[in-house]
Amino acid sequence: MAGGNWTRVGEFILLSFSSLPTEIQLLLFLTFLIIYLVTLMGNSLIILVTLVDPMLHSPMYFFLRNLSFLEIGFNLVIVPKMLGTLLAWDTTISFLGCATQMYFSFFFGGAECFLLATMAYDRYVAICSPLHYAVIMNQRTRAKMAIASWFPGFPIATVQTTWLFSFPFCGTNKVNHFFCDSPPVLGLVCADTALFEIYAIVGTILVIMIPCLLILCSYTRIAATVLKIPSAKGKHKAFSTCSSHLLVVSLFSVSLSLTYFRPKSNNSPESKKLLSLSYTVVTPMLNPIIYSLRNNEMKNALGRTFRKKLILNNF
Repeated sequence: MAGGNWTRVGEFILLSFSSLPTEIQLLLFLTFLIIYLVTLMGNSLIILVTLVDPMLHSPMYFFLRNLSFLEIGFNLVIVPKMLGTLLAWDTTISFLGCATQMYFSFFFGGAECFLLATMAYDRYVAICSPLHYAVIMNQRTRAKMAIASWFPGFPIATVQTTWLFSFPFCGTNKVNHFFCDSPPVLGLVCADTALFEIYAIVGTILVIMIPCLLILCSYTRIAATVLKIPSAKGKHKAFSTCSSHLLVVSLFSVSLSLTYFRPKSNNSPESKKLLSLSYTVVTPMLNPIIYSLRNNEMKNALGRTFRKKLILNNF
């Protein structure tokens, strides 16, 4: 388009689910509000229990605590604004606010991908080298691995957000999404974005596929080790410690890949919103449920924590 038709956008309008009837939007508001509260409470509970219970001071629960921090951050960045758009009283978001929301969604999302890979390596060491587990995954090593998992989120978020918001915007300022995600905002750009789209695809491969390959390698080695265990009970115990992590990885990485491998795909906006809901709203709620219900150590620790709380209250 000609330079004279470009406009300097001062704010965006999040369309969210405005195409749906008001009654449905109200139902969605109540549903997402409950999910949001469950997510905050569930992940906060995991952080609290893994901190106060000495039985959960192992590397596995250290990384699980980091995952809960990421899930809380992810939710705080996206869900409150989405709830406002569903009530139709807070549909606008400033240019800076949109960029900030996108930055932190990329940061938390990128960090979570690498943290899931780190958690897979932790399971690999625990199962394949149990006698050396405490030495290999000592406190200093696990801290370095956690920092290394969080760090990639910064360059990923900085480059992609800065580059995208340096483009000129024209025409409508309506973002057909419930948050400022890259694909719908990219659709408002009035410039050639071919190079950016190539970067976005390469970035997606690096951020999603590399951790997935590391996870695959870890679990291939784990499977080979577990199959050598003579007893069925031993095999079941080993696989059960990994099943929760594999389920979380599958839910998160599949929906993320379908969203970002094609930044300007022709899929309907509604289908993109559903995909985004799966990794921004649903998965953060399911993580504490999956890790709690499928983990006897976590269930026992929750019981001990509540019993201590009741005893203290009685005194």
